[in-house]
Amino acid sequence: MENAQFGRRYPIGIQTFSVIREGGYVYIDKTDLVWKLAHEAKYIFLSRPRRFGKSLLSTTLVSYFQGRKDLFEGLKIMQLEQEWETYPVLHFDLSGAKHLPINLLKDELGRQLEVMECDYGANAGETSPGMRLAGLIRRSYEQTGRQVVVIIDEYDAPLLDVLHDDGRLEAAREVMQEFYQRLKMSDPYLRFCFITGITKFSQLSIFSTINNLLNVSMQPEYAAICGITETEFATDMAPDIAMLALKYGCTAEEMRTKLKQQYDGYRFSEDSPDIYNPFSLLKCFTQKKIDNYWFDSGTPTFLIRQMQHFRTDITTMDDMEVPSTAFDRPTEAMTTALPLLYQTGYLTIKGYDRDSMAYTLGIPNQEVRLGFVDGLLPTYIGLDGADVQMGFALKFWRALRAADLDLALREMQAYLAGLPYIEGFKKKLEDISNAEGFYEWSFYLIFNMLNVYAKTQVKCAGGRIDMVVYMPDTVYVFELKVNGTAEEALKQIDTKGYAIAYQTDGRKVVKAGVSFSTESKTIKDWVFSVR
Repeated sequence: MENAQFGRRYPIGIQTFSVIREGGYVYIDKTDLVWKLAHEAKYIFLSRPRRFGKSLLSTTLVSYFQGRKDLFEGLKIMQLEQEWETYPVLHFDLSGAKHLPINLLKDELGRQLEVMECDYGANAGETSPGMRLAGLIRRSYEQTGRQVVVIIDEYDAPLLDVLHDDGRLEAAREVMQEFYQRLKMSDPYLRFCFITGITKFSQLSIFSTINNLLNVSMQPEYAAICGITETEFATDMAPDIAMLALKYGCTAEEMRTKLKQQYDGYRFSEDSPDIYNPFSLLKCFTQKKIDNYWFDSGTPTFLIRQMQHFRTDITTMDDMEVPSTAFDRPTEAMTTALPLLYQTGYLTIKGYDRDSMAYTLGIPNQEVRLGFVDGLLPTYIGLDGADVQMGFALKFWRALRAADLDLALREMQAYLAGLPYIEGFKKKLEDISNAEGFYEWSFYLIFNMLNVYAKTQVKCAGGRIDMVVYMPDTVYVFELKVNGTAEEALKQIDTKGYAIAYQTDGRKVVKAGVSFSTESKTIKDWVFSVR
């Protein structure tokens, strides 16, 4: 798509390197890292979230190993590559194998193999996908006299949506295992093998039998191989930032700040630069509007199911300190949803402590926060995001912005009282411990849905604060009680000094005790004081 003002063409939905280069589309030059990757090891695996450019990287490697020097003119790789040798390349894109039953999964593998068999021949005795792959690799080598390059993009696509179904997962695993294990058997014929995906299934042959597979997903030198860095954003995207600033009536610097809050914040190693989501940023420039584009297709159902399975407490997802083994682990070994939340891009690395070797994980940016919350509302409190935003949202937001907490809580009280609680959510309110978690989730999700930054269970010297809500001019410190009194809650804030840390913040500090009733299923009363 083209920006008429600057004549810039954006590759929205285009993932093929040759098409981007031949069509004159905007391209962020990553070819120095592509060259390094191609010479790093024989077998390489890279994990990145969806819509982060894995497919573009894969097709860039395809063009490189095909010796398409003409496509790389003017790019960084021209200073590195001297030979431009040509290899037979077998390229598989398994993104189309999602949601397929076993028979159609085999058909999809067969369809892609058949395209390449047109060039290198087929053997009727090769009856399974894995046998056909091994034969294709061998014939490619014999006919060209050159070792073969195998590129497999989105290798785990056939498996992700059946994570919750042991029977279907095992059947799909058997098909893919038979396919991938042929790579190790074909080692003498291979020059390079590159595999991308979102997650890591350790029991598949690509991880269990290819014991020299190099996982570069968290290596600092490849942290920026997908996505757009701050430097690339400020230079390559400068005309687009200026165009958008003009439309929004702000300075270019103000627009950079807005875009950073919305789309930046991903980090893929302890020394990673901040990375912008490339799909969302380019879509924003195409549409000339800051919006939530990463969630056009919604929150993946497999992720929601895994969060339900592991009873994930969504209020603990910001600023959690964990070792790498907690989130960089095989899918089958998960004991929490944390690995999937990280690998799918809903959490990212926010910091690293070298002494304790602990990572701080958090939600990357505002786009992810809003989109994620929208996907979780039906699961956790039985609401649709559109329900939250209609009517109630604007009144609640305006009251909070005006620091009129009394009005805001009256709006919240009326809203919660009118929710159509289904039986599953009523059960959450049968005992106080469940009810406290339910109301905390409700508050957390609704605040975040309305683009209000809220943190729960915030550590301080006196203990843990139930919730802290941050507004431009005001910090709200909440203590929530179920079937207790608001006065008791406010007293706890004062007794334990929950608000002390915010007194030098420069913003107004509001301490609020809120009581909920399991009988009326809404806010019972509240009391607050302003400092």
